[in-house]
Amino acid sequence: MARKVRTSFPYVVASLFICAALYHHFLRNAISAFSSGQFWPSPPISSTATLNSAANYAIRENLTGTAAYSPHGSALLPAPSPSPPPPISTTAILLPDWEVLVIVSPETTPSNLDGYFCWFDTNESSPARFSGVLPFPDRATFSCLLPMRARRRRPPYRQPVLLKSPDNPPERQSTAPPLLRWSYLVYDSLTTDDDVVLFVKGVNVRQGTNREPSEFRCVFGDDVANGVKTTVTTSMQEVFRCKRPELTAVSSVGGETNPNPMKISLEIVAENRVVPSVAYYTSPRKLVSSNRKSLLCASTMVYDVSKFLKEWVLYHSRIGVEKFLLYDNGSDDDLGKVVKELVEGGFDVNTYSWRWPKTQEGGFSHSALYAKDVCTWMMYLDVDEFVYSPSWQNLSEPSNLLLHPLISPNSSGLGQISINCYEFGPSDQRVHPVTGVTQGYNCRRRIENRHKSIVLLDGIDDSLLNVIHHFKLRQGYKTMKLSTKVMVVNHYKYQAWPEFKAKFRRRVSAYVLDWTKKLNPNSNDRTPGLGFEPVEPQEWPQMFCEVRDNKLRDLVLRWFGIHKSDHGFRMAWQR
Repeated sequence: MARKVRTSFPYVVASLFICAALYHHFLRNAISAFSSGQFWPSPPISSTATLNSAANYAIRENLTGTAAYSPHGSALLPAPSPSPPPPISTTAILLPDWEVLVIVSPETTPSNLDGYFCWFDTNESSPARFSGVLPFPDRATFSCLLPMRARRRRPPYRQPVLLKSPDNPPERQSTAPPLLRWSYLVYDSLTTDDDVVLFVKGVNVRQGTNREPSEFRCVFGDDVANGVKTTVTTSMQEVFRCKRPELTAVSSVGGETNPNPMKISLEIVAENRVVPSVAYYTSPRKLVSSNRKSLLCASTMVYDVSKFLKEWVLYHSRIGVEKFLLYDNGSDDDLGKVVKELVEGGFDVNTYSWRWPKTQEGGFSHSALYAKDVCTWMMYLDVDEFVYSPSWQNLSEPSNLLLHPLISPNSSGLGQISINCYEFGPSDQRVHPVTGVTQGYNCRRRIENRHKSIVLLDGIDDSLLNVIHHFKLRQGYKTMKLSTKVMVVNHYKYQAWPEFKAKFRRRVSAYVLDWTKKLNPNSNDRTPGLGFEPVEPQEWPQMFCEVRDNKLRDLVLRWFGIHKSDHGFRMAWQR
C-alpha cells in the first residue's frame, strides 16, 4: 500500500512561486524574441558549458557596451582592462648625480617622444625626458632620475622600464638587469676605412698611465664566447683602436640597411672578461660636406650654450673658420633651434650627439677622425673662448683670411699651433650681458693660463692622444707656440655667477678635477677662492680683475655693432 505523501502548506507556496517565476521568464523571452524577429526563444541556460559558450559568444561579437555577459545571472560584468603594451626594449646607464640614461634599442622607434616615465623595481617612477638621438645606429635616448628609495638600496641598482604611464606598469617576470656603470663602459665607436676605434671608460683610469694594447682584444657580436675577436693596436686614454674583422667572419657589418646591428666591445684578456658596451659596429662613418674641403674648421663640446653660440660662430666665421662641428653633451636649451637658424643664415654648422659626461678628450679624438676628409686644420676651442690678434686692432672690418697666414702655406712640417689664453673674470656682471660675452666682460687676470690649439688633422698621431686641447703629433711634425703679442685666446671663464654656477658640476674633461670633490685643493683647475659647493663668494663680481682689457671689446663693437639711434648699439647676434 502506497504511503500517502503529506504536503505542507509552505512547500506548496514555494512551488507556486517557482512556477510563476519560470512562466514569467518564458513569457518575457518569448516577447523579446518575437519583437526582434526570433520566433523561437533561446533554450534555458542549464549547464556550465552553455554558460561559458554564452560568455564567449558575447566576447566574439565584440559588444560595444562597457560590460560583458555574466554566467552568474542577468547582471553584467565589467569588461576586462586592456593589457598594457609590451615594454620598450632599452638599456640604461647610471650617470653622475643619479641621472639614468635610457637608450632605446636600435630596432625600436618610440611612437612619440613625450610623456614617458622610468618605472623602477622599487615601484617608483620618475619622468623621462627625451635626451637626443645617438647616431650609428640611430637610438632615441631618455633621461630620468633614480628615485630616492632606489638610491637607498645596496648596489647594483636595477634598470628601469620605459613606459607611457606609471599607472599601469608591466609585470616583471624576473629580476631587472643591473644598471650599467658609467665608470666602466664601452660608450661609443667609430669605424674608419682602416680600423675600428672604441671609446671606453674605466680601463685607462689615470692620466699618463696607459695599459699595453696586447692586454686587450676587440669583440664583435652579442655572443661574447663565440664572437669575432681582433687585435688592439693602440691603447691611449679612453681610445682603443683595433683591426676590422674579415667580412666573411661576421654575419653583418651593421649600418643603416641592417635591421640587426652588431655590438662591439673590449675584452681584457688576462681577466677573461668583457667590458659592458652600448656601442655598435657599423660601416665607415665620416662627416659629409657638400662643399670643397675646408682649410680651417672649429670643433667644440657644448652643453646649454645656445645663448652664446651665435656670437661665437659669427665672430670666428668672419676671421677664417669655414665649418663648425659641435659635440652636443646633452643640451636642454633649444640648441637645435639655434643651429637651424645659423644654417639658414648661411653658416656651416653640424652637431654630433655625444651624450657622455666628462669625455672631452674622447670627443676631440673622435672629431679628428670623423672630420678628417672635409677639414684640413681643426681649431679646438670652447664656446666661451675667442681668438684675437693685437695686429687686428686698427682694422675697420674683419676678413675671412685673418687666420690663414698661420696655416697656409705649410711647407715646414708644422702640425700644430699653440695659443695662450687670458682668463677673464665676472667684470661686475651679475647676469648674462645681453650684448654678448665680448662686450660684457673686460677685466682679466694678468698672467696667461692654459693654451688652445689649431691642429693639422693629417699630422695627429695614430693614438689620438690629446690633453687640454693639445694633440700628440706624428713623427716629423712640430708644434709652434705663439706669443700673446702675436695671438691670444680671450677665455671668458669666470662669468656672472648664474652662468658660472651652471657649469660648476659639469666639467667636460675626463682628467680635470670635479670641483665638488675635496681632492688636490691646490690644483690649477680649481677656482681660487671657491670651495666645494656652488655657493657664490661675496666678492665674486669683482674677482679675477687685475687688468682692464677693452681691446677685443672695442674691436668687436666696431665690426659687429649695429647703430640704433633710439637705443644706442645692438650686436649682430642679438635677436
